[in-house]
Amino acid sequence: MARLKSELEVTCPCCSAVLVVDTNLGRVVEHHEAPNPARPELGNAQRILAEQAARRDALFEQSVQNEKSKGDALSKRFEEALKEANKEPISKPLRGFDLD
Repeated sequence: MARLKSELEVTCPCCSAVLVVDTNLGRVVEHHEAPNPARPELGNAQRILAEQAARRDALFEQSVQNEKSKGDALSKRFEEALKEANKEPISKPLRGFDLD
């Protein structure tokens, strides 16, 4: 379509959309979105949803395994700390009035 002399074509610096502004009217008369190569196709929606569901399930299974092994790691750390505490000699703690 031929542009009028009063129409300006402006490209947005952020999103690269094209706006056609009519200076006589003082408003936007056309808007064209910039092509987005990252936009998924509607035909691939089922495949995309299945991939995301599989990813969520894998992350959930990984977190379950981490939680199961967390108890083992904590008990192992506790046992090591208990062994170290048993190696130290037992001494009576100092109190403030013991220092006088």
